[in-house]
Amino acid sequence: SGSAVSPQADLTVRPETLPEGVQWQQVQLEGQLIGYQLKRSRRRTLGLTINDSGLTVALPSWVKLSQAEQILHSNSAWILRTLREYQQRREQLALQSLQWVDGDTLPFMGTPIRLDLDPQVQQIHFEGMLGQIRQGQRLLLPLPVDAEPLRVQELTQAWLQKQAKQWFEQRLQHYLDLSGLRASKLRLAAPAKRWGSCNSDGTIMLNWRLIHFHPSIIDYVVAHEVAHLQEMNHGPRFWALVETLYPDFVHARNQLRQYDPGTLPLL
Repeated sequence: SGSAVSPQADLTVRPETLPEGVQWQQVQLEGQLIGYQLKRSRRRTLGLTINDSGLTVALPSWVKLSQAEQILHSNSAWILRTLREYQQRREQLALQSLQWVDGDTLPFMGTPIRLDLDPQVQQIHFEGMLGQIRQGQRLLLPLPVDAEPLRVQELTQAWLQKQAKQWFEQRLQHYLDLSGLRASKLRLAAPAKRWGSCNSDGTIMLNWRLIHFHPSIIDYVVAHEVAHLQEMNHGPRFWALVETLYPDFVHARNQLRQYDPGTLPLL
C-alpha cells in the first residue's frame, strides 16, 4: 500500500493501579479500541487530558457516559494521534533503558516485543511476522537465561539487521515501481547522524536502526531517498515528488524529527 498506515499500537493497556474513584473504560474510535481513565468531577465542563498515563476524561456528575463518548468521537483524530505520539515516545525511552537481558522489551517496527532467552531453542525464532507484529510477541534467542548482555545484544542486532534488509528491500522496490526510477544498489549502515542517503551513482543507504520504527516512518525515509534519485536537493520539486510517492509524509517526518539517530543506544 502506498498510502500511510496509521500505527495500530495497543492503546487498551490498563494501568496497574487506578487513582481512587477512577473507572477504567474502553471506547472504539475510528475502528481502534482505546482505554481511558474516567473520573467524575464537580467541574462544569468535560475535560480531556493526555499524558504518559494515557487518556483521562474528567466528567461532570450530571453528564451521561454516552454524551462523553460522543465528545470523544468528535475529537477522535486528535486523541488517536496524541496517544500514538506518547506511545512512540515511551517506546523510544524503553529503548534507552534496554538491559539486554531475558524479559527485556524493545521496539520492533514500532511495536514492543519481548526478548526470551531459551537454551532449548535451536535458532533465533520470532513469534510474529514482518509487517504484522503484535505487542508482547517474543523473540526467542538460543541462549542461557543468564547470558552476557553483550552476547544478547549481538544476536538481537544481527537478527534486526536481517529483518531490516528484508523489509527495506521490499519497500524500496515498491517506491521504485511507483516512481519509475532506478537505484543501483541498497546499502544498510548505522551512521550516527543520518537515517538515509542517496548518492549520484544511485546507491541508496538506509540506517538499519529504522527497523525500530513504525512502517509508516520507514516508508517515509525510503520514499525520501527514492525522490533523491531524480532531485538531488530539497527544493519544491523534490518535496512535490515525495508527496506523490508518500502523501502522508509530513506527519511521518515530524515524528522522525523527534529522534536523532545518534540517540538510539544500539551502536
